[in-house]
Amino acid sequence: MTAPLKRVAMRRPGASLLSAKAEDWHYGPGFDGARAIEQFDIFTDLVGSCGAEMLWIQDSGDGLADAMFTHDPSLMTDHGAIILRMGKPGRMAEPALHAAAYRAAGIPILGEIAAPGSVEGGDCVWVDHSTLAVGRGVRTNQAGIEQLAAMLAPHGVSVLGFDLPLGNGADACLHLMSVVSPLDERLALVYAPMLPVAFWQLLKDRGYTLLEAPADEFAASNGLNLNVLPLVPGDVIMVDGFPKTRALMEKANCRVRVFEADALCIPCEGGPTCLTRPVWRE
Repeated sequence: MTAPLKRVAMRRPGASLLSAKAEDWHYGPGFDGARAIEQFDIFTDLVGSCGAEMLWIQDSGDGLADAMFTHDPSLMTDHGAIILRMGKPGRMAEPALHAAAYRAAGIPILGEIAAPGSVEGGDCVWVDHSTLAVGRGVRTNQAGIEQLAAMLAPHGVSVLGFDLPLGNGADACLHLMSVVSPLDERLALVYAPMLPVAFWQLLKDRGYTLLEAPADEFAASNGLNLNVLPLVPGDVIMVDGFPKTRALMEKANCRVRVFEADALCIPCEGGPTCLTRPVWRE
């Protein structure tokens, strides 16, 4: 999850976000569709600075405002993409957009999560090449985790489920990646108070160094101070405005780049990782 980013699926927000009603999508104060699009374009330039190829999923005015968060509707493995099934009702049409984009690009599809299973990409964390941790919560259920395990077992991958807290309620977004962001091969930023104990133990057993993000910035950012995208190991993008979290990563020898996201990420509950679906990391 931190190797050099070479190809990434993204969707530039357009008509669907401009017409979105905040109450329908659980967007908070500060949401501004036009400003969000401007901020997204600046973010895109930062992602492109590493030379990664963009695989664009177009906003055709389909009304899917959350589809700009391309991390969630699919999961990439060494053996092809897995098309997921969303836990948020308003996002159920998004996986089909990913399936179509992958087929058009010649990217193999390993499998697809089917009802009653649900899995969102934000709940999936690759601990190493043969271990996938999955958060079990409002967006991802046990049936979905079992389907993932069945797809990946023939390829030598263990899928481990970890229970998440309810957090701010069923309508809010709390993924496993809401409380952990890999920064380097064995380095991660975490919000310790909400980290599943068994997952914390697994990371420590695998030799991870865990940087504990400050609680005040976690609260002020809706958890998005923790949502950090690595372009290459130790070279990351985060939302601006959370200096203590930034300093924590810089002290661990990370290069940290920031972008203004008060209209895009903070109110819409999705940060730099959520806005990208890495397709190929070297």
